[in-house]
Amino acid sequence: MVELKTKASIDAMYEAGQVVARALTAARKAADVGVSLLELDEVARDVLREAGADSPFLGYRPAFAPTPFPAVICASVNDAIVHGIPTRYRLRDGDLLSVDCGALLGGWAGDSAISFTVGRARPADVRLIETAERALAAGIGAATVGNRIGDIAHAIGAVCRAAGYGVPDGFGGHGIGRHMHEDPPVPNEGRPGRGLRLRPGMVLAIEPMLIASGKDGYHEAPDGWTLKTNDGSRAAHAEHTVAVTEEGPRVLTERR
Repeated sequence: MVELKTKASIDAMYEAGQVVARALTAARKAADVGVSLLELDEVARDVLREAGADSPFLGYRPAFAPTPFPAVICASVNDAIVHGIPTRYRLRDGDLLSVDCGALLGGWAGDSAISFTVGRARPADVRLIETAERALAAGIGAATVGNRIGDIAHAIGAVCRAAGYGVPDGFGGHGIGRHMHEDPPVPNEGRPGRGLRLRPGMVLAIEPMLIASGKDGYHEAPDGWTLKTNDGSRAAHAEHTVAVTEEGPRVLTERR
C-alpha cells in the first residue's frame, strides 16, 4: 500500500532529510587517506545525535540478513556496490567510497547516498560518479505527477547504459515515509509508461547503482550484507529522497 503524504508531512520529511544531508556532508569532509570507515560512522552518529534523530540503519535486519546492521551508515569501497559495513579499514589514496545514510526524526524518515573519491582521483572513477549523479538527476526529473514508476526506471537506466555501465538487477529505490522502506519499489531499469502512476504526495528514494565494467553481475560478501561486483570493477551509488508534488519533484535530502 502506498501512503500519500500531506504537505505538512513532506515538510517534516524535509527536516529528516536535512539531517541526512548534514551527516553525509560531514562524512565526506572527514574522509581522507588513513581515516577508518568506523571513524566515518562515528562522524555520522554525532550529526544524528546532535539533531535528536535516530538511525533507521542501526539494528535493521531484513529477511536476507544474517545479523542486524551494526552502523548508521553503509560505507562501500571500490568494488562494493551497496550495504558495506563500516570496519577498521583505513581509506587509501585513490579509493572510491559510497556512503549511504538515513535518519528518523519526528516519526519520518530520510535516506540519501553519495559517492566520491579519496585523495587522487582516477579519471574513470570521476566519470563513473558523474554518471551516477546524472542518472539520479534523470530519475528525479521523471518523478512528476502523471508519470509512472517505469518512467523513472527508464530515465535512470538510459543514462547508465548509454555510458556503458552495468546496472545490478534486483536492487533499486523504494517508497519512504514513516519507515525507511515502503511501497512502491523503484527499479533502476524499466519500460516507460509502465507501472504505478505517480500522484501528489508520493515520496520515493531514488537510487541508481552503476558498475564500471558494464557487466551486471554481483555477489554477496561473507558478511551477509555487502554486495560486490563479480569482476572486481568499481561501483558508484547516488540517492535522494524525493517528493512528488503538483509543483514538480521536491528533493528532501538536498545538500546545500
